[in-house]
Amino acid sequence: MTNVQSSWRDAAVLLIDHQVGTMSWVKSIPLDDMRRNARMLASAAKILNLPTVLTSSMEDHAQGPLMSELEAILPDEFRNRIKRAGIVNAMDDPAFAAAVNETGRKVIIVAGVTNDVCTVFPVLTLLDQGYEVLVVADAGGSPGAMADKLALGRMERAGALLVGTNQLLAGLAGDWSTPEGEKLVAVVAESLGA
Repeated sequence: MTNVQSSWRDAAVLLIDHQVGTMSWVKSIPLDDMRRNARMLASAAKILNLPTVLTSSMEDHAQGPLMSELEAILPDEFRNRIKRAGIVNAMDDPAFAAAVNETGRKVIIVAGVTNDVCTVFPVLTLLDQGYEVLVVADAGGSPGAMADKLALGRMERAGALLVGTNQLLAGLAGDWSTPEGEKLVAVVAESLGA
């Protein structure tokens, strides 16, 4: 692995607002693709024992509950998710910010729904605080292509590295023939129906 990719193994994962109601608002990527990519990211975090923080906003409103697959993949993290009362920038929520800090990691992998609201603001805050941030662009989306393009561009200009789910998993694996690499390639193959 390159130095950049090896640092990814020292990352924490933040999954922000993968809620069934909010996900239904996304039109910039097919819903099934976004769900699959979020599942793949959660599975990779579990395989590699990456600290993972889940958060949701107003689950009893239109945003709805977190996607049930996250509970199956990351039961402890799901049970301990940070339920925000409506704070847009998750990093402005003291409990979420504390959970991120408690991971002890300086490299943060972020995916959120939507990219143009739920992802962009915490990513900008994390960058301002000196974190190295990878945004998994296709494990989230926005209500429209233009909104997604603007949000992703803003995060990239601020210093975030934009990656796709498959690219991230390949970088995390480094070598598909290792025990962890074999588990990761199985996640990719299963998710893609291979």
